[in-house]
Amino acid sequence: MIGALAGDIIGSIYEWHNIKTTDFPLFGPRCHFTDDSVLTVALADAILNDTDYVTLLKKYYRAYPYAGFGSQFSAWAISSETAPYNSWGNGAAMRISPAGFAYSTLEETLRKAQEFTEVTHNHPEGIKGGQATAAAVFLARSGSSKTEIRDYITSVFGYDLSRILEEIRPGYTYDISCQGTVPEAITAFLESNDFEDAIRKAVSLGGDCDTLTCITGGIAQAFYGIPAEIEEQVYTYLDEPLSSITRRFMDKYVRAAA
Repeated sequence: MIGALAGDIIGSIYEWHNIKTTDFPLFGPRCHFTDDSVLTVALADAILNDTDYVTLLKKYYRAYPYAGFGSQFSAWAISSETAPYNSWGNGAAMRISPAGFAYSTLEETLRKAQEFTEVTHNHPEGIKGGQATAAAVFLARSGSSKTEIRDYITSVFGYDLSRILEEIRPGYTYDISCQGTVPEAITAFLESNDFEDAIRKAVSLGGDCDTLTCITGGIAQAFYGIPAEIEEQVYTYLDEPLSSITRRFMDKYVRAAA
């Protein structure tokens, strides 16, 4: 889960300034957490405390209204509405990594990923993006090989994972859809050598950079773990409430499991 936050924070300064290279400072003074981290922690909170996720989504939005939320989510969050708004946006995938760490079977992970996703993103592509990302996290932490992860995501969700990064990178542009973000994020993980390399490769694609790197980071953490120095750097960018929930989730669902 903290791998997703690392990806978000590292990618935060490149969302509107894509760099198309893996050669860049990993952290810097302009890096910051965005709505991707906020809503990921909100899900971790919901799982830890068995709290209604809709209630927490709206609560976290009110606590961090300037974190960079999309207009459609913002309108829903400030309204009295609790019904979903049929989104297919990549927000479904960027916030879901805690579900990939918290449950003991793939079947339960998929069921909970759909449950947590469809509270807002009830479009079929939104649900698919959330489930595919959670499944990749679950498989990565459960000992599946990259080939097995690729084959499962391709066969079950139909994403094209045959393109290599060198083919994707030149023409890849800003895309807020699940179908235009999740395959690319997974591919960055599949071609990586370690956690940091996965984040660097994800940043190098460009696009909706903080969200893409957030998705990649969650999967990469599940597969490789996360270097202690990167994890500690992440906490320096979080405030106390976000940090507290993150540490509790990591202790219960990641370190205890390891």
